Amino acid sequence: MLAPICLFVYNRLAKTKQTVEALQKNFLANKSDLFVFSDGPKNEAAKSNVNEVRSYLGTITGFKSIVIYESENNKGLANSIIDGVTLIVSKYDKVIVLEDDLITVPGFLDFMNAGLDFYTDDPNVFSISGFVFDIKKRKDYEYDVFFTKRHCSWGWAIWKDRWSEIDWSVSDYWEFKKNRALQHQFKDIGADLVKALNKQQRGETNSWAIRCNYHQSKKQTYTVYPIKSKVINIGFGDDATHTRQRFNKYKATPDLSEKVVFNFPYPVFVDPDYLRRFKRKYSFWVSVYYYILNKICGIF
Repeated sequence: MLAPICLFVYNRLAKTKQTVEALQKNFLANKSDLFVFSDGPKNEAAKSNVNEVRSYLGTITGFKSIVIYESENNKGLANSIIDGVTLIVSKYDKVIVLEDDLITVPGFLDFMNAGLDFYTDDPNVFSISGFVFDIKKRKDYEYDVFFTKRHCSWGWAIWKDRWSEIDWSVSDYWEFKKNRALQHQFKDIGADLVKALNKQQRGETNSWAIRCNYHQSKKQTYTVYPIKSKVINIGFGDDATHTRQRFNKYKATPDLSEKVVFNFPYPVFVDPDYLRRFKRKYSFWVSVYYYILNKICGIF
């Protein structure tokens, strides 16, 4: 059985349309169940845009079935995703997740379902990512994927048993704060992670993704990444909630090959070269470079 799709939307009609139209072009769209979660407006000013999006949602076709959940209250992205994914994965045991600013290639659903099926019984694999920034494939590398210990929130898939293990309250946070080895382990896959978790626990942000990554770091499990991206993020800009930078260090070229059969390795192994290139994107100095670039752009 194909995994159901969860799509989370808010108030961006144009980007929502682009996301849905790309998803409709997927080879497996008409065989897939789509569940759309529409968050409620933050305030009176947001009502009009939210209602526009909801009016559009009622016109969507092209899927095996479509169910729309409209929240009366504004949950925020984190709570919307946690609640929505929990609801669907509890019924279907697996799920594919998208937000309203992610453009998928026609083979996206094929890739995600193939990954879910291939690694369903491997507890070492935490999730499947549809996105990857540009990373050139080596000629001597025979597989279509590589592995890292960092979850990706830009088009992903997961199983019920992995999702249900996550401690969303991060109840062992103070133990983590006292343990330098655990902090170093978490930081190893991205210089941004420890800081992001600290901000989450101080109540300065509300991110489901950082808590997901923290859980993955504790378990030391892997995310499957494609060599060529099946997803493009169009959410960077002034209307974005979490990605307003003008210069995007995560540039990705979509896989337009229309490939639907993929070579997955088993057992899971980490390729040192791909890991090195992946980790470089999340390094401190690369982050500083793009931070300065976006600041300069904002000034001028």
